Amino acid sequence: MQQNRASDVAARIREIPDFPIPGVMFKDITPVLQDPALFQAAIDLVAELFPPDTFDVIVGLESRGFVFGAPVAYKLSYGFIPIRKLGKLPSGKVSVEYQLEYGSHTLEMHADGILPGQRALIVDDLLATGGTCGAAVNLVERLGGIVTGAAFLVELSFLRGREKLAGYDVRSVVRY
Repeated sequence: MQQNRASDVAARIREIPDFPIPGVMFKDITPVLQDPALFQAAIDLVAELFPPDTFDVIVGLESRGFVFGAPVAYKLSYGFIPIRKLGKLPSGKVSVEYQLEYGSHTLEMHADGILPGQRALIVDDLLATGGTCGAAVNLVERLGGIVTGAAFLVELSFLRGREKLAGYDVRSVVRY
């Protein structure tokens, strides 16, 4: 049953060539989000990647990580901690700059977002080079949190993001 739902989700992810820059084959999850049954299946599949007793809070990365992380947190009755782009958080924060496959960015999290010893599951839509998730790991651990895993709807295996996250439990629903 789980494999059938994952196959249905994968079948609706479309490829957009040369976006956001020439040479990149973008995996567009919008068709999954537009279909209520597939969107629900995608949320359920991400929620099922890790046993709920292995984390205390869910961390989601702006912006598509919010699309998956917040519903998974709601479904499993956990709190949701947002990690946002530079300049979007109103209170005391910690920040980290990281490299993407086509540039660099800065992410921030509220300094009181993670408590020391709190176990965090990082949720995002896509694992590519691992830079964004690696930055999230950095923020969680700088605040004394423990990253118990990272859950993704889509993984681009050929970009070797898992290598950057070596030592962490990384799981995905659809792998290319």
